Amino acid sequence: MSAGTVPAGAPSAADGAEAAHEVDAVLAGLRRHARQLVAEVAGPVRRVRLRSGDTVLEVEWHDAAAGQGVAATETGRASDAPAVVPVAPPPAPRPAPSAGRIEVRSPMVGTFYRAPEPGAAPFVTVGDVVRPGQVVGIVEAMKLMNEVTAERAGRVTEVLVDDGRPVEYDQPLVALDPA
Repeated sequence: MSAGTVPAGAPSAADGAEAAHEVDAVLAGLRRHARQLVAEVAGPVRRVRLRSGDTVLEVEWHDAAAGQGVAATETGRASDAPAVVPVAPPPAPRPAPSAGRIEVRSPMVGTFYRAPEPGAAPFVTVGDVVRPGQVVGIVEAMKLMNEVTAERAGRVTEVLVDDGRPVEYDQPLVALDPA
């Protein structure tokens, strides 16, 4: 073998450049999807992680009030160097509930249902007294029905989300007055 030849099957510099270009194209697509996803979400987003094959894009927002910006890391690049993705900061936090009011919050992103099946009576209505651990609704996520339970006892004062509506993580679903 002469000094200028490359062994058969060994990657060339052109192959490396092409692979890096492919990874950059995948990351550009993931960035576009992240921006689109964040724009479509109604509530605050703290972290987004997208993967395409071996390429991962992860975006995490820090406390915007403290002057922190967006931190993002991308793996799968030739340099594996962190990069910043220009994404709008999350909306301001929700106001605190009124004094003495308890809120049952969504444990995940999904679709909220007030009843166990269409046409059935809702789990709770305004005026009902609930006990700790009692089911107050269901959040459907990826075709799985996840029960939402009250952590504390109380009387239902308001159902904050209509049946069949999308909900965000930690979104208040039902308001209770402590019992």
